[in-house]
Amino acid sequence: MTTTNGADGGPDAAHRIPDGVDPATIEALGKLSEGLEVIEHARGYLYGFHRFSGMADLAIGEAVDLFRKAGHDDIAERIQRDIVGRNVINGRWTFQIVEDYDDNYWSAVRDAERAAREELVGGRRHLFEAQMKEDRRTHGLAHHEATPADVGETTPDEH
Repeated sequence: MTTTNGADGGPDAAHRIPDGVDPATIEALGKLSEGLEVIEHARGYLYGFHRFSGMADLAIGEAVDLFRKAGHDDIAERIQRDIVGRNVINGRWTFQIVEDYDDNYWSAVRDAERAAREELVGGRRHLFEAQMKEDRRTHGLAHHEATPADVGETTPDEH
């Protein structure tokens, strides 16, 4: 991976690798950031699970009302007693799962990732990706600019 820090419209200051930081450190920070991104994605699914489970419980509660209205009181009572408001895992509704995940895993990983960046590169984010962009973009070609400030300084591509 190239470690040039932008003489020809390279990364902006927030994405330049500080002097003295070796490529192995940037790679390690990139992998830690990748892990955090996967955890963020998983967290989104967890919140989706939380919302869908709640929506299902409310729909089942409405079904109980409809069973009662249709004269099926025994079925309604059984579903009300056994299912409506039931824990999704022992002792927990989904909000408790989300809170535990946030408090004991997600926040710990975020804090560890942030602390490593602060200690090693002054808190700069996405240095691995910024360097990857530099390595992959076609310098001087429209839509391959290093930063938004560089737009308009390139030659238009032909389509």
